Amino acid sequence: MKWNDIRIGAIGGTLCSIWASFSLGDVLQTALMAVVGTMVSFVTSRLLGRVRRRKSD
Repeated sequence: MKWNDIRIGAIGGTLCSIWASFSLGDVLQTALMAVVGTMVSFVTSRLLGRVRRRKSD
């Protein structure tokens, strides 16, 4: 066996074991939380921009 074969086998085994530890529900929950966090951040920055413009006028 060559070193490349051993490395590929080790990386493949590691990726398969990591992949098996994730469930579809966890991935969907993480994606949903990312979307909600993005929306909250966007709305907050827009509201703060309006408040700053009112103070400067």
